[in-house]
Amino acid sequence: MKITIITVCYNSEKTIKDTLKSVLKQTYKNYEYLIIDGKSQDKTLDIIKEYEPKFKGKLKWISEKDKGLYDAMNKGILMATGDIIGIINSDDVLADQKSFDIIISTFQKEKCDGTYSNLEILDKNLKKKLRIFIPKKGNYKFGWYPPHPTLYLKKEVYENHGLYNQKYRIAADYDFMLKIMMDNQISLSYISKTLVYMRGGGVSTNGVKGYYKSFKESYHILKDNNIHFPLLVNLIRIFKIFIQALCSWIK
Repeated sequence: MKITIITVCYNSEKTIKDTLKSVLKQTYKNYEYLIIDGKSQDKTLDIIKEYEPKFKGKLKWISEKDKGLYDAMNKGILMATGDIIGIINSDDVLADQKSFDIIISTFQKEKCDGTYSNLEILDKNLKKKLRIFIPKKGNYKFGWYPPHPTLYLKKEVYENHGLYNQKYRIAADYDFMLKIMMDNQISLSYISKTLVYMRGGGVSTNGVKGYYKSFKESYHILKDNNIHFPLLVNLIRIFKIFIQALCSWIK
């Protein structure tokens, strides 16, 4: 099975090298790497060009203006030729050099439509653990959802359910995941390992203001998808995030 891994970036010179290195280290080699750049003005493209030969034809990139994060992700999905599609942000890294092997093995063993795993949120230097997201299994009706950076799906899932809805600026991934979780024909398998390290400080994880923006948009997503008691479900979702953070601080 071929994996398509997509990285969306814009002015990411401080972090994208770590992302590139983590993909390059993967022991599973049947993949393509697509980088969708939003016309960066810093040295991001120079770094991409520096690493491009090391991928021996597996890396393809474009650089053009876009309408935001999810527009760029949609471009990557439409370009993808792999059987399985995953997205790694330009400030995140794959936590294990066998991440792709583990994912492919799970698809083959479980005969599933998608996989997800644990996610560790670290500081900007990828040294200090801020929070660990251990999703296990749950019910979307009670605020459960898999961590998006760890989600790998068969290409046909996107073909059947469409792309990310650009109506939502910071939580279109939650909207998309909600739609596939509501589809009883789609099976997701949980991998009880940390396969992705995520830098904290993004729009949806940057302090109280970031969580408020995420909360507000997620509430509208729940309403638009006709989830009962959207405010309560959203509160439960945020409460679970708080508990994750509290447990990480205690440790």
